[in-house]
Amino acid sequence: MSTTLAPASPTTSADALGTSAARARSAVLEVRIHEDPGRFRVLTGDRPTGRLHLGHYFGTLRNRVRLQDLGVELFVIIADYQVLTDRDIADDLTAHVEELVLDHLAIGVDPERATVFTHSAVPALNQLLLPFLSLVSVAELNRNPTVKDEIAHSRQSAVSGLMFTYPVHQAADILFCKANLVPVGQDQLPHLEVARTVARRFNDRYGDGTPVFPVPDALLSEAPLLLGTDGTKMSKSRGNAVSLAASADETARLVRGARTDSERHIVYDPAGRPEVASLLLLAALCQGRTPEEVAADIGSAGASALKRTVTESVNEYLAPVRARRAEYGRDRAYLRRVLREGNERARAVADATLAEVRTAMRSHY
Repeated sequence: MSTTLAPASPTTSADALGTSAARARSAVLEVRIHEDPGRFRVLTGDRPTGRLHLGHYFGTLRNRVRLQDLGVELFVIIADYQVLTDRDIADDLTAHVEELVLDHLAIGVDPERATVFTHSAVPALNQLLLPFLSLVSVAELNRNPTVKDEIAHSRQSAVSGLMFTYPVHQAADILFCKANLVPVGQDQLPHLEVARTVARRFNDRYGDGTPVFPVPDALLSEAPLLLGTDGTKMSKSRGNAVSLAASADETARLVRGARTDSERHIVYDPAGRPEVASLLLLAALCQGRTPEEVAADIGSAGASALKRTVTESVNEYLAPVRARRAEYGRDRAYLRRVLREGNERARAVADATLAEVRTAMRSHY
């Protein structure tokens, strides 16, 4: 049984594989999901720092519903502890948690088939962080590019230990339920590689020939890059996103203020005209068409016609989501029940995993 850390850094495997190999692996996984969805368990989730928006929806949320509807077991974590990774306090946490539950119900996550839960309600999950930290070195965490980026954009007065151990905490999120599939974007591959490293090292050190944890696979998504209305990355904190909870009038106001350019003829040119291209892509996603087709319809009608098309497309697409959101929002007791029942299921899974870990580590007294 190994008693030393393997020499590879958390990012080495992802770097060696390359994104193209990861995408090839994802294509294979998609085939297997359709053949036998019951063999897969997915862990995914969000930090409760504000309402989810269209970037979240087309980037990750609708894929969660797709996997659920295919028959994959879905765990959705509301990572309330991780709010503290890049800010000194968690403002309006209870309200933000309920809003996330509401957003997920509105888009079609079914609490009868999916487990929606919070970090803070599952003590055994967080207890896994301690043995997992013993399996990675400080140097490995320091080299993680995602940690570096999080630190660079941190809103804390100083970098906290929680920020530094963020990838290992995510490993605990993934492995507590023995998820074997994690939908991620390319930028999250280094984080997932930490979870893969922790799983392998725990199995090598304590598995005694029988793996305790699966080594989770990345399911890379072709997430579209949608810019915010100011032409920068769409973000909750920048006020440049159309949230799923926005009204039709609020959507119209936000889109009217979106940055475009001075050229009247509308074409899809992501490199040369990124703001216009992002609006075209958004309309196309809502219409189920290509951005080029949307651009051809607008032609020389200019930015005002483009924004009108985007507004109408978004409002029509989100109408049923907003209707469900309003219906669920009238019953806050139901939201709390969904979360309570999800927390109970997650605790049962985490308790069983922690008991298995203690047995493997010979610390089950």
